Amino acid sequence: MVEAVQDAGVVVTGAGGGIGAALARRFAAEGARVVVNDLDAGRAEAVAGEIGGIAVPGDASATVAEARDALGGTIDVYCANAGLASAGSEAADEEAWARAWDVNVMAHVRAAGTLLPAWLERGGGRFVSTVSAAGLLTMIGAAPYSVTKHGAYAFAEWLSLTYRHRGIKVHAICPQGVRTDMLAGSGSAGDLVLQPTAIEPEDVAEALFKGMAEDRFLILPHPEVAGFYQARATHPDRWLRNMNHIQRTWEGNR
Repeated sequence: MVEAVQDAGVVVTGAGGGIGAALARRFAAEGARVVVNDLDAGRAEAVAGEIGGIAVPGDASATVAEARDALGGTIDVYCANAGLASAGSEAADEEAWARAWDVNVMAHVRAAGTLLPAWLERGGGRFVSTVSAAGLLTMIGAAPYSVTKHGAYAFAEWLSLTYRHRGIKVHAICPQGVRTDMLAGSGSAGDLVLQPTAIEPEDVAEALFKGMAEDRFLILPHPEVAGFYQARATHPDRWLRNMNHIQRTWEGNR
């Protein structure tokens, strides 16, 4: 059991299914009091009913105050898990870019802005950001997703370096393919890049809990991502050539 999870007040956004539901179930199994948030009220209520949690449906970044009230006034752990998978190139319309930016980045910023005053006053709080390996690397065929996931990772990193000495713990989860509705809807690019090594949502929850126990910022449910990330940093042109080869393979298969 991770220290301080027992009886902790936990909020998981986008928890009506997939990774969010797995996180909610795991926190509940470890003894936490869990608020299940999802845009789909029915799905939020179903998961909450299953785990003995509290359903607070609605827009993730607009329900922090309601979730805090539901937990008796204190949020100890906030899992910014809700995300939007946006395919497309530079030619994607500005509305698609704006939606991706709002859900994948600004929802995290708004939540942190609401949570941090109380956390800093008491000297503790835990912010868990479900990013993606796309936030460390990139994803073919999905410019809005890749760019905003880079933003989500950068914001989590900024929170950690800015507030860790004041008791704020931050974790960035960066999986590759996970067997969720999002992966199922990722089309031929997901089939090529993500499906072959896809893992279960419960594996992501397990990786988070191991990372929390070890007090690690970067959570890699697919350990091989560390090598890809290192290759990207140390040999960027070689890495880009390899990624371009995947891009051309994808184009040839369409």
